[in-house]
Amino acid sequence: MPLYHSEDQAMLAETVTGFMADEGGIKKQLRHFRDMNCQDGFGHALWKQFAELGLTGILAGEADGGMGMGHVEAGIVLREIGRNLTPSPFLATSVMGVTALAAASDDLRGRLLPGVIAGETVLAVAVDEGPKHRPERIALAAEKSGNGFRLKGRKDFVVHGASADALIVAARTSGAEGDADGVTLFAVPRDSAGLGHNAVRLVDSSMASHVTFDGVELAGDCVIGEVDGGRAVLGRMLAAGRIGAAAELTGVGQGAFDITTAYLKTRKQFGRLIGEFQALQHRAAHLYSELEIAEAATIKAQQLLDGGSERAELMVSVAKAKAGRACNLAVREGVQMHGGVGMTDEYDIGLYMKRDRALAEFMGDAAYHTERVAQLSGY
Repeated sequence: MPLYHSEDQAMLAETVTGFMADEGGIKKQLRHFRDMNCQDGFGHALWKQFAELGLTGILAGEADGGMGMGHVEAGIVLREIGRNLTPSPFLATSVMGVTALAAASDDLRGRLLPGVIAGETVLAVAVDEGPKHRPERIALAAEKSGNGFRLKGRKDFVVHGASADALIVAARTSGAEGDADGVTLFAVPRDSAGLGHNAVRLVDSSMASHVTFDGVELAGDCVIGEVDGGRAVLGRMLAAGRIGAAAELTGVGQGAFDITTAYLKTRKQFGRLIGEFQALQHRAAHLYSELEIAEAATIKAQQLLDGGSERAELMVSVAKAKAGRACNLAVREGVQMHGGVGMTDEYDIGLYMKRDRALAEFMGDAAYHTERVAQLSGY
């Protein structure tokens, strides 16, 4: 398939680009909620506007009231979220959460999806149990309790965890911590007794939680998919989150590139525009090519996911690793080409560097996915 958007996807991109530039810009969203020390870290009014455009249900099936689109279309939205550094629960809720709920019962989807699609419900994903992304090891215990389960343990760095109406939690219902089998996914309501949050602000001003489960009692209808058979559902959710994060990283990188090239065209040194210096031109050209390769890898992975290809898992890790490295190059070059002012809060380029740092770790950093590519390739 061609590595560019179809006519319909291009129309979606045009709509989303204009909307995000107007409503999701740095001054109106990121700086506003950061400076007011917002404990949610994002604007609920903007989330409602997402819903009015139909974006909150972009991956939800039409039978559930969603748009029934794919990861390519979701990536279009995420790219613009990244370009504008817009704080939003879109990735955790409309991409990862909705992907997991596709395997849930009709009753559970009926309880959660209408609120998501209406922009009234926020979901969070609780998988990792340490400072790094290691979904292969899940220790949080879900013990049988009557007709339901009792959860004991903790999850770390759950983005939007304290603001979410429900947590999608990966827990162990049998076996040992590192076993592939024995994992089950649950939808845990925010008001569950025994659920505790230690909210922390990340480097990019977004909010996350260290979540404790102190004997949280859940009914059996909170299970997503099959008991002990949640690894496949978890895998689909993680793939959606990883390629979504890659798409957002390409947007962050492009946003950093845009403001850096604009600066090169206006800043004068020694009586000349600094963009006229060949050394900076070479660096900008190299950065442009790296960002283009990252975007192509991301679109390819999105297409493979949407097509159900057996190669999708490999390509998702390729895209996450490449997008992570290209975005990191973009923000580092951006700060350096801005010079000393690039380190000040007055200029936005430093905010792009912070977002890159947080997003690079989300769903696995470049080193994690490089190793994963090697493993999936037989090494």
